[in-house]
Amino acid sequence: MARIIIYSALALFLVFTGYRMLNEGRPSLGTLRDMASAPFTPKQTHPFTLTDHNGQKVSDKSFRGQFLLVFFGYTHCPDVCPTGLLVMSQAMDLLGADAARVTPLFITVDPARDGPEQLKDYVANFHQRLVGLTGSEAQIEDAAKAYNARYVRLDGEDGDKENYFMGHTATTYLTGPDGVALTSFGHETSPEDMAAEIRKFL
Repeated sequence: MARIIIYSALALFLVFTGYRMLNEGRPSLGTLRDMASAPFTPKQTHPFTLTDHNGQKVSDKSFRGQFLLVFFGYTHCPDVCPTGLLVMSQAMDLLGADAARVTPLFITVDPARDGPEQLKDYVANFHQRLVGLTGSEAQIEDAAKAYNARYVRLDGEDGDKENYFMGHTATTYLTGPDGVALTSFGHETSPEDMAAEIRKFL
């Protein structure tokens, strides 16, 4: 029931923000719907250079030899990100000892508010192996393009430039130890299904 409520709220949010965007010359409702699920093509490599939640510079090569479970979002996200990261964390737990071969990543699409310190506090609420990543706007844009993830800033109704939301892809991506895309999971995927699918590649 809670999951249904969350999905209903997300649908209403997308419709509302889509209507606003259409009237303000921003991305269309169709664009927002596309953001909700953005699968990527197998055999496509996914390079990035970012900063982790400990302030260390990392790249996709830093994680070679590991499967990567990647989610794009931001720490001020009211529901989609906590839900997605909780599913990811539960899937990691379900993998048991095999989870040691998988590194979960949370890449912010809101670098203005999500520095290393903010990310460190945030990821601590989920899985102990979850790595938070941030960077410059250009670095985040490059990483998002590599994964076919999309995002857009949605300013608040009150005109407060600091009070805004980020519309973003709710997909979780899986890449192999060589950095090549394997599969992706929609926001509706259960922890059990995610773990079972990951295990097929281990």
